[in-house]
Amino acid sequence: MTTVYLARHGESDWNVERRWQGHADRPLTDRGREQAQALAARLAGVELDAIYASDLRRAWETAEAVAVPRGLEVVRRPELREVDVGSWSGFTRDECADRFPDAFLRWQEGGSGWDDGESYEDMGVRIVTAVQQLAAEHPDGSILVVSHGGPIRAVHAHALGVDIATHRRTGPVEPNARLSSVSVEDGRFARIE
Repeated sequence: MTTVYLARHGESDWNVERRWQGHADRPLTDRGREQAQALAARLAGVELDAIYASDLRRAWETAEAVAVPRGLEVVRRPELREVDVGSWSGFTRDECADRFPDAFLRWQEGGSGWDDGESYEDMGVRIVTAVQQLAAEHPDGSILVVSHGGPIRAVHAHALGVDIATHRRTGPVEPNARLSSVSVEDGRFARIE
């Protein structure tokens, strides 16, 4: 069994402005860097075999706060990215509601609102497959994956045996730098926390 620690990146500038980020490569704020340091402190007593992160700056910078003191390298993986929100990137929820009212309603009901980009289902398959592969590379080990709210929610949904839309409607948004974990054994997920 592999223990996979999951952490969302620290606060970014667009998190502060409540803008959709998707694949936009936004930097951490000072608070985000503090959150990353707090994450590192929380994990200080946890043995990790490897640290992986989305290749987007806000994720790998968060991961570096954990990796550098340990002398580990952050392995950046594009498959750990947030869902691609297409034309919604850079807009706030209110702006999307005004510009794309029908699509925004579809998003509120649990679907992917944007007509371009990536569906939540496709993102879910991408992230679950990536985490399964990483776990297989570290049998009986422990790894940290620093990613984004959407992918972490997809992993939790998979571990709980529910679809992403249901989890989006019933589970809270993943806070910045929050730590959770799942176990992966023979490709099967179980939520630990």
